Amino acid sequence: MINGCLCDIILNILFTYNIYRVIILKNLLVIFGGNSSEYEVSLRSAASVIRNIPRDKYKVLMLGITKSGEWRCFRGDVSLIENDAWCTKELTFPAMLSVNPADKALLIFESSLPSKIYIDVVFPVLHGKNGEDGTIQGLLELSEIPYVGCGVLSSAVCMDKAVTNALCDQSGIRQAKWRLVKKYDFILDNVDIDKIVRELSLPIFVKPANAGSSVGISKASSKESVRDALALAFEHDSKVVLESAVVGRELECAVMGNDEPLASCVGEIVPCNDFYDYKAKYIDDNSRLLIPSPLPEEISEEIRKIAVDIYKYLDCSGLARVDFFMSSDGEIYFNEINTIPGFTSISMYPKLFEEVKIPPRKLIEKLIEYAFEKKEN
Repeated sequence: MINGCLCDIILNILFTYNIYRVIILKNLLVIFGGNSSEYEVSLRSAASVIRNIPRDKYKVLMLGITKSGEWRCFRGDVSLIENDAWCTKELTFPAMLSVNPADKALLIFESSLPSKIYIDVVFPVLHGKNGEDGTIQGLLELSEIPYVGCGVLSSAVCMDKAVTNALCDQSGIRQAKWRLVKKYDFILDNVDIDKIVRELSLPIFVKPANAGSSVGISKASSKESVRDALALAFEHDSKVVLESAVVGRELECAVMGNDEPLASCVGEIVPCNDFYDYKAKYIDDNSRLLIPSPLPEEISEEIRKIAVDIYKYLDCSGLARVDFFMSSDGEIYFNEINTIPGFTSISMYPKLFEEVKIPPRKLIEKLIEYAFEKKEN
């Protein structure tokens, strides 16, 4: 009884002087930017994530990666990140993650000797190359620091559309007909475009195998435009996936969790352009997001189930957004999966969960909790 009273007295003192908050705060490192074609999207996503991190549980540290690949610890206002004004000598210092698991630390080089800051958990908000392809995840595995999102294998598999498609073919998941073309064969003029057109039929979507946010994607409506689309896609990757166009509706479902993932409602995209390209996603405001999609309940439930099945099949954890097409005759086709979906103010992933009563702050909190859960298991 006496011990209980003493404990209550101590807690009251700690709360009174605001010490308790300091004691329980964990250090959360947000990594943003990156040497990627999706650098600008990452800045906007990171700013949104940072603003929604519960400050009563986490002390936020920020590590930015420039377009040239330089790592710098940032100590400034979040608004400077989304405006791409963060990387100044006054507000940043060279930094790197220690790969020594005994450290679990961010090393900051402010003077001749680096200072160490212990990191409890990392939230990588890095879209595209070196961010969601297993690269940064591998570094974090070496460091033994818990991190938000999919592991090395699932990140790499889901980033590569050709590998994802091949695995889904094996599992019987319905998707559009597709073919893979490599840059080496294209340069040597060993690509039989006539055969591709016969097999896939026009129009054909031409996509870099390893790129997100619709970067480098084209919709080719003629044999001549297929070649041009290939040339554009090869500017972003050495492998290109060509897919038959599915005429119908574009649908998306957000998933989060580890062993027992949770699916959001299903959303629908009505693009302002011919398809939901980079401009339609981030520049033009005329695209419409229907949340939830006005689908019959049984179809919506079927899509949610398929999204979770794909999530599990590809060994995802933490979070992912699964995209579909529904043809005019009602057939559902898997399109692609994104393991670090956008978190901008107009991004579908947070909006889908907000619709099912999980607001951004709660969503971020749950994703961080999944990171600790995955590490413990």
